[in-house]
Amino acid sequence: MNSPILIACAHGTSSRLGAAEVNALRDGIAALRPGLDVREAYVDVQEPELPAVVAGLPAGETAVVVPLLLSVGYHVKVDIARAVKSRPDTVAAAPLGPDPRLAALLDQRLREAGVIDSDTVILAAAGSSDPTAAQNVEELANQLRALRPNRIIAAYGASAKPSVPDAVHAVREEGALVAAGPQGRVVIASYLLAPGFFHDQLAEAGADLVTAPLLPSPVLAEIALERFDAALAAGI
Repeated sequence: MNSPILIACAHGTSSRLGAAEVNALRDGIAALRPGLDVREAYVDVQEPELPAVVAGLPAGETAVVVPLLLSVGYHVKVDIARAVKSRPDTVAAAPLGPDPRLAALLDQRLREAGVIDSDTVILAAAGSSDPTAAQNVEELANQLRALRPNRIIAAYGASAKPSVPDAVHAVREEGALVAAGPQGRVVIASYLLAPGFFHDQLAEAGADLVTAPLLPSPVLAEIALERFDAALAAGI
């Protein structure tokens, strides 16, 4: 039997830049573990689709699907779970987030953007209809609050509330009620892996500033390998 296969499963995007960033992440995982067979797969938008990748694995080989996703949600609980169930010796690892290192990376992005203590930070996640995803984002928000004194509000691009535009609007309205004194800016912290549809939408949400996505950063590849190793240690 060969070494276990790592299937790096991303959401998928129509953005060329976003796809390039995810490809670079996949390359970064392989570079950290020479000899590891790292394969490409997606749950939406792009090909190869995850079920086809799993079905095409060599018979008898062990494989771990590592979600290149930031929280548990429908894609993890349904799409990825269904794919690994379809083949023996295949399991799913945990998604990349929440993780204190991602909070530290968000803190870095905020510092790079020049965010100051008086600014309100809207932590913008993609969103999911699964309540566990929102719990994951709130956990990450708490990790970020431990690093920064800013007011931090979690908001979502879709399928959960508040939406990012609604959160920005609410903060603006609160500021308008303050009789006097300088008001900090409203800043969106992009809790997204890479450029794409959701990140583009953040620019239309009415904030003063939007930070860059998490990629590129070597931290994501390190976390992905840890998730892979933990899934193997748990046993197949």
